[in-house]
Amino acid sequence: MSPANERQDAVIIGGGFYGAAIAAYLARNRGFRHIVLLEREAGLLRHASYNNQARVHNGYHYPRSFTTAFRSRVNLPRFVKDWPQAVRTDFTKLYAIAARNSKVTARQFERFCKEIDAAIQPATIAQRKLFEPRLIEDVFQVEEYAFDSTQLASWAAAELKAYGVQVRLRSQVTGISRGPDEALRVSVDAADGHKESLACRYVFNCTYSGLNHFKGDFAGVRTGLRQELTEMALMELPPALEGLGITVMDGPFFSLMPFPARGLHTLSHVRYTPHLNWVDVNGVNPYDKLDQYPRNTRVDRMVRDVGRYLPAVLDARYVDSLFEVKTVLMKNEGDDGRPILFQKHSELPGCYSVLGGKIDNIYDVLEKLDEEHFAPLTPGEIARYRVING
Repeated sequence: MSPANERQDAVIIGGGFYGAAIAAYLARNRGFRHIVLLEREAGLLRHASYNNQARVHNGYHYPRSFTTAFRSRVNLPRFVKDWPQAVRTDFTKLYAIAARNSKVTARQFERFCKEIDAAIQPATIAQRKLFEPRLIEDVFQVEEYAFDSTQLASWAAAELKAYGVQVRLRSQVTGISRGPDEALRVSVDAADGHKESLACRYVFNCTYSGLNHFKGDFAGVRTGLRQELTEMALMELPPALEGLGITVMDGPFFSLMPFPARGLHTLSHVRYTPHLNWVDVNGVNPYDKLDQYPRNTRVDRMVRDVGRYLPAVLDARYVDSLFEVKTVLMKNEGDDGRPILFQKHSELPGCYSVLGGKIDNIYDVLEKLDEEHFAPLTPGEIARYRVING
């Protein structure tokens, strides 16, 4: 570990799951010894890594994007193997196909599952009776899991400490530039008002919705981004729905997923979960919009509509809501694909921006990093930097 005022091998911006996993990868697999991870919150995995459906995808969600579905099938068993302490499998997952206005029929869904080699079987009679038969064409049992983000946060804290990564919380990055000594410079505002500039060889921008919002020489990502301010309701389910996760698709679209971090279920709805949406532009910081939003819940409308398909949900008890900014690549709005964004910034050699839409996408990111040639600092370079910046 090196003091923060020395030149670093890498600065990671963002202490979500991706930022933590990339920092651990660089230390473990690529020989980086001088890494600083900067996070604006008071702890790791506090934003999008926590405020989501906590779903470990297995492909079923993406019948209109074979590539995304197939990558989920490849990545799920790897995720279960690598983070077993965080994965919850002790529930039954049902996918139901809407009889009206669905973009996929039950037969098409079955065929799609076979194409990606995803387990599927007919639901039991008791499970089918949970649904309104006039609105549901068919119901299937599948294999899909949930994750506990608090367990992932504990893993991240322990892993980064073990590899000597400096984790600096309540640290807001304001700019990325190229310094006169050819090092990348990361401008940081700490919670105590202290301002500083960290010098490094590599920068990894893992800020999710904040990817574009830095000053200095950083020009932003080339791919258009759409931001959504979303609400997922946290529910306590009635006995009839205990031990289940349920998704109705694909037009009428809602999900009830276990949320292990709170011992509850998230309820999300295609119409009522998104409260606002806008094209990402420099100067409109998504996290500022989130902080200023009044957060009036739409849970009544969610429950009322879901209750038409799944009457037992009318007996669920609302507990709380998770509000967050969701970021989607604009080029994939039409097909529901969730590829990663992995961009090397030509104006700032050594600077990378990374975005993934699902937690299992981390393996796609790590495969990209495997292809990169990295050169960690040598002792001689560190010594010369001390002299120059003495």
